Amino acid sequence: MPKHLHQIKKRYLRWATPTPFFLFPFILLLTLLLALPWVSAKEPPKPKPEAWQINGIVAALDDESDEVKNLAFEKFNEYDLKNLNLVFQKPEDIAQKAAKIFNDKSVDSDVRYSAAVALGNLGEAAKPHAKDILDILKDKTLDDSVRSGAAYALGSLGEAAKPYVKGILDFLKDKTIDRFLGYIVAVALGNLGETAKPYVKDILDILKDKTVDSLVRSGAVEALGNLGEAAKPYVKDIHDILKDKTVDSGLRSSAAYALGNLGETAKPYVKDILGFLKDKTVNPYIRCVAAQGLGNLGEAAKPYIKDILDILKDKTVHSCVRYRVAVALGNLGETNKPYVQEMLDILKDKSVDSGIRSGAAGRLGNLGEAAKPYVKDILDIFKDKTIDPFVRYSAAEALANLGKAAKPYVKDILDIFKDKTIVPFVRYGAAIVLGNLGEVAKPYVKDILDILKDKSVDSGVRSSAAKALEKIEQLNLNNLVVILDSIYYADKSEFAQWRFFTYFLGGGTDEVKTLLTWLGFPYTKTIPAQLSHEQGDKTLKIFAQAWEASQGLTRLREDLAKQIAVVAKKVSWRSQDILILETHYNNLKKAGYNEADSLRSVIVKLK
Repeated sequence: MPKHLHQIKKRYLRWATPTPFFLFPFILLLTLLLALPWVSAKEPPKPKPEAWQINGIVAALDDESDEVKNLAFEKFNEYDLKNLNLVFQKPEDIAQKAAKIFNDKSVDSDVRYSAAVALGNLGEAAKPHAKDILDILKDKTLDDSVRSGAAYALGSLGEAAKPYVKGILDFLKDKTIDRFLGYIVAVALGNLGETAKPYVKDILDILKDKTVDSLVRSGAVEALGNLGEAAKPYVKDIHDILKDKTVDSGLRSSAAYALGNLGETAKPYVKDILGFLKDKTVNPYIRCVAAQGLGNLGEAAKPYIKDILDILKDKTVHSCVRYRVAVALGNLGETNKPYVQEMLDILKDKSVDSGIRSGAAGRLGNLGEAAKPYVKDILDIFKDKTIDPFVRYSAAEALANLGKAAKPYVKDILDIFKDKTIVPFVRYGAAIVLGNLGEVAKPYVKDILDILKDKSVDSGVRSSAAKALEKIEQLNLNNLVVILDSIYYADKSEFAQWRFFTYFLGGGTDEVKTLLTWLGFPYTKTIPAQLSHEQGDKTLKIFAQAWEASQGLTRLREDLAKQIAVVAKKVSWRSQDILILETHYNNLKKAGYNEADSLRSVIVKLK
């Protein structure tokens, strides 16, 4: 089971009995907010990938490490993959790689889950694998995480999944299935849109069946909420569940969330959602879900923005509810333009709970044009060292979401990122802003690389620097060695991350793949036993470029010296190769490495 699902299940088992306050609703909220790639508040649109980014990811998928593969899939799933064929020649090739990994029972379940998500995101390109995905979903011998990945994939395939919708429904009607898995499959049906339209009545029947587990019914109601026009005849049924106080409160919160997703269709019921949100007799974690639903209503919520804002300002309301209300207001975008100043006032008020202020800060960035006049105010909060780091980080998120509006302040943001007296968490926020500025931050790539070179800097800050670079530019080999060098300082938990970053930021070029074949602790079984003359010549030339660029990167140079000597012994050299061999000999000799002797013996033998 993927780590997030495993943790959620553990929390549920821990909280399910001790106290009514932490019954099923708590786990449902966590499931909604944390577990599923498709169940969340409205997010900013995913970026469209550059060709070099996809090439870097694909190269990482061929690494022997499961952890590197998992990171590659996770990164792949961050992008908008519509029209991927415009940047990658054959998306089907990626689908084939993902399907092979997903079907491989020897692969770690987390990796298989991520591969399944990738298949779902690939849409049409994954169509040939839909039947296999359904078979995995049905296989009770498999880990629940792998099966939940199959559910996600099917729920994302649209028309490609059409022949298998009936199979998904039959699976869902099996009352022996794991309730978490059933919830996920139910929500997946809602993501199929028009493809699931003929089965809306079946989904409603699952919702109404009181013998079905409440978590599965919650998935069914959320599925209806995602089906848009197809669910219109059943909005009243969803509303009835929201109003029925005898129904499980978690299921009622899912009904509120579903209504929120139905937009204009749910307009007549917005007042009831608001009433549910205001009802202090309802578990606050459940009300949080209702708040999330309100944030998805757009124009339909416009007449009630003042009421929503009043909840945010009411200090007697539970902080979780107020936080989600702040998020909801942010998701309503330009609709709440008249209230931007009030949100800013909450952000500035140091007597307000820091969680609420962070919610207000983070969502100001979603208000687009309406928030632009307040960029300087948001920056001042980000820079203020007396303010809670959590709030400052959220202010950074707002700046990042405002994009080019933060351009005049790029130097201020860089200064925060470089300041070692500032807590790492705030510096992570600065990295996010720099990354979102893209081209604007190009003149500061060297400054960011300097942070990466400095191994005394917090490892999380250095990691955030690498993540910023991915949105700014592809690194040439001279800059990429800084990323490669970080592998030698990584602990076990970070090792895969830096190997992945090397593939990714370098765009997966032949030079990058050659370096990672030999350097950065590759699997010994992948190191070639012999090299052709052409391979040897190419490798030593890449090593020569890396040697020049790696000055001051001690550990990388030590490994590079060793591998130069190893490669020199694996090739049948020719007389014309003496120049490159002597170049390496002189470099090694000058730097005081004993491996120079190995090069000398090869040269002497050749002469």
